[in-house]
Amino acid sequence: MNYIENVFICLIAPLLVAILCFGGRERRNLLFLLWGMTACLLSSYISTFLAAVQGADLKSASMEIAPLVEECLKLFPILFWLLIFEPDRNDVSGCVLMLALGFATFENVCYLTQNGAESLLLLLIRGFSAGAMHVVCGAILAIGMLLLWDRLWLRVAGTAGLLAVAVTYHGIYNILVSQPRAAALVGYLIPIVTAAVLWFFGRKLLRMAV
Repeated sequence: MNYIENVFICLIAPLLVAILCFGGRERRNLLFLLWGMTACLLSSYISTFLAAVQGADLKSASMEIAPLVEECLKLFPILFWLLIFEPDRNDVSGCVLMLALGFATFENVCYLTQNGAESLLLLLIRGFSAGAMHVVCGAILAIGMLLLWDRLWLRVAGTAGLLAVAVTYHGIYNILVSQPRAAALVGYLIPIVTAAVLWFFGRKLLRMAV
């Protein structure tokens, strides 16, 4: 078993204990947080496999393959939950964001274990930026699906369109942060600025949706 899998087990073990102890909304939120971490691990396996099949190097895979795989793995459990359990729409946005936070948390842990902790400033910038990026992508899906979900004819096309927006946003972020200096700084700042904008305007959209 690889080092990352060992770290994953150590992180999810207390979450599993908490899931057994809690109930209701707290358990549901923890389950989505757990799935976010699991989706991060699974996406690394799937992206690596697809990159090997296509003969892509690591940099190309992070720009072209990883965004689609990661956003799909974050979207599928939300769609399953909405279609099968028909939850209260007031709970949807929180669960989507918990999933995104779980994904971002484990991704940051993976980055730390692979690149070390020599530059605390870089880790802070990268940590906040990656977290904001995943939260923004989750917010795009959450707000969009809530606004479209009552319109049956828009569900399929709207969900596909929102997924495309999230994948494109994610891909642009990966492309920019893989570049040197100024381009990387712009890439790190974009999710933080977007998250701030969504914080101001997203609440109004959510009130419209619910």
